[in-house]
Amino acid sequence: MRIICGCLFFLFPIVLFAQKDSLNIHHYPQDYFRNPLDIPIFLAGNFGECRPGHFHSGIDIKTLGKENQPVHAAADGYISRIKMEKGGFGHAIYITHPNGYTTLYAHLNNFVAAIQNYVHTQQYEKERWDVDLQLSPDRFPVKKGQQIAWSGNTGASTAPHLHFEIRNTNTEHPLNPQMFGLPLTDNIPPIIYEAAIYDLSKSIYAQEPKILSLKAKNGIYLPLKEDTILTSTSLVGVGLYVKDFMNGSDNDIAFYTATLYMDSVVQVTVRLDNIGYDESRYINAYADYKTHELNKKWIQCLFELPGNKLDHIYENLSTHRGCLDIGDTKTHQVHIVVTDDKGNTGTAGLYIKQPERQRPVKPAACMSFAYNAPNYFSQPNISFSLNDAHLYDNICFEYSSTPDSLNFSARHQVHHAYVPLQNYFNLNIRPDKPVPFNLHNKIVMRYSNGDIKEDDGRAAIAIDQGWYTASIRNFGTYWLVADTVAPVIRSMQKNGANLSKSKQISFVAKDALTSVKRFRGELDGKWVCFEQHGELFFYKFDEHCGNGKHKLVFKAVDENDNERSFTLNFTR
Repeated sequence: MRIICGCLFFLFPIVLFAQKDSLNIHHYPQDYFRNPLDIPIFLAGNFGECRPGHFHSGIDIKTLGKENQPVHAAADGYISRIKMEKGGFGHAIYITHPNGYTTLYAHLNNFVAAIQNYVHTQQYEKERWDVDLQLSPDRFPVKKGQQIAWSGNTGASTAPHLHFEIRNTNTEHPLNPQMFGLPLTDNIPPIIYEAAIYDLSKSIYAQEPKILSLKAKNGIYLPLKEDTILTSTSLVGVGLYVKDFMNGSDNDIAFYTATLYMDSVVQVTVRLDNIGYDESRYINAYADYKTHELNKKWIQCLFELPGNKLDHIYENLSTHRGCLDIGDTKTHQVHIVVTDDKGNTGTAGLYIKQPERQRPVKPAACMSFAYNAPNYFSQPNISFSLNDAHLYDNICFEYSSTPDSLNFSARHQVHHAYVPLQNYFNLNIRPDKPVPFNLHNKIVMRYSNGDIKEDDGRAAIAIDQGWYTASIRNFGTYWLVADTVAPVIRSMQKNGANLSKSKQISFVAKDALTSVKRFRGELDGKWVCFEQHGELFFYKFDEHCGNGKHKLVFKAVDENDNERSFTLNFTR
């Protein structure tokens, strides 16, 4: 162990200088953007964090655990876009700045009066609350520090905070906001908890990585048990389970760069910056998706899977795409240097060796799906096809079916949910028994990923000769059921209530098999602006609801056009 420490310490001065010098490689403007809040920046999340299906695209700034903190323009510019949606960013404002960047402020509550009134007018003109408004530069010009809104918890947010992004205006790619000199304190280095060793002579989905627990010794993270890691493969991939922290926050955040060395030669550097929304789903190729799905742990891979198109986050990529070739049976020194955006550094080291040359293992007989070619599957009651952009690595495809007399088809096990897909594809299933004519347009394709809980299904479209199809993006179990039940609506107010002191009317509406596809509220026969937040639908009293007695009709429709209405009489 002493030899490892000694060798690694010898390399430190060069490595650390190179890493710190590279932090501002893109030369982003410093101190141009201000803190969008009036309180110090403490992060609940940062750029590049692994999230289900995407990289986190900005920073999540804590708001003292409460809503309605004033939110300010980070620099001069104009409000170029306002978007209201039930998920995603919720209430969001985009500001375009003259220096080629756009900032985004998300999960907001109300906007300041002039902006709020404009949005309100647009919603009533369009008769929909979920609007996406593109604005001209002269509509709402703003100055640096000017208040634009109040922070909130709208959209796909689980606690009050402000999601803040800085994007390249031309490409619309989110950039790492922490590289723009925002004022925050961080002198805590990343912590490397585990290293994962992969056999890259076979698919990442056909193996379980060897997990090495690491412990810091003299400032270096070393394996707890083995001095030298012995592996049966000559082609090795390395992954890391890493957490970073900043001063004053107990939330773990992402690192900025990770560089893999073998025998002092750089094999690859990962830099988490400039990741577009159109490529963010490649998180499923960057991280070990299978291990995350099975063990709920994000292992970030320092090698590039063959079907990963997120090339630009990898620098100094070796001939083998970050894969270590140790087929000479010699002992090789491997170490990894991880930095955060402030240049704090964590380093892990180990020795690795293939004891002797291995004989090739004959692959198991299976239906092989190649990542870079079209793949087809067809059975009497199920079929689908994938193109050369669906898979990240080769897979040994598996299929089985289980009869289900209670529904219209067998339960089809379409490979395994721990193998990810980049794009949607059409899955076609034929019923095992006749579908009555009145149910032809009421069929749902349900899905289970293997857990006890079954996810909502998708409305299936009838195609030729009795087949049904749905667009899906996950492997797992699928089957056909009939959906004739409308969404259930529950009022949060009693019928005939006096709501003079209330601020809003609320309903809970949910569907058992799919989801609420559309909804509408009419007050005394005229549309009023109901907003959706998950299963909650609410109308905040406005100028369209005066004093007196009123009749409100709220309607919800699911994906199969099953419809239910609820009538509420009340007084104001």
